[in-house]
Amino acid sequence: MSLFVALHTLAAVIWVGGMFFAYMALRPAAGKVLDPGPRSVLWCHTLAVFFRWVWGCVIVLLVTGYGMIGAYFGGMAGAGWHIHAMQGLGLLMMLLFLHIYFAPYRRLKKAVQSNDTDEAVRRVGQIRMFVGVNLVLGLLVVVIGSAGRYV
Repeated sequence: MSLFVALHTLAAVIWVGGMFFAYMALRPAAGKVLDPGPRSVLWCHTLAVFFRWVWGCVIVLLVTGYGMIGAYFGGMAGAGWHIHAMQGLGLLMMLLFLHIYFAPYRRLKKAVQSNDTDEAVRRVGQIRMFVGVNLVLGLLVVVIGSAGRYV
């Protein structure tokens, strides 16, 4: 059980921490020093690396989360409200990530490959909006997951 808790926590920290870094540090810094074209290329390549990590985190979160629910709680019926909330918000985050990956990110890659700066900038803005929503959800999940059982 402790291995599942550790892996689950690490996967959440990597995903949510990565979004926090991208949104709160890389975005404003890149906006100050790079023109829109090179900035879009930077985002495209940065997201390519980050999204590989997110795919791994999603798999680890699902396996460890449902493993702990089965082993520790005996199923969802034995889980507290915070586990239900964490699961629901986590699944919403995963669905939002899938949308980002298969829609605006795919279009960003095409725009960067074809040197369409206007479209690339538009897609980076769209991704930024969705990542902002996912970041808020992720921070909420962290609070619920860490403090929920004490409420």
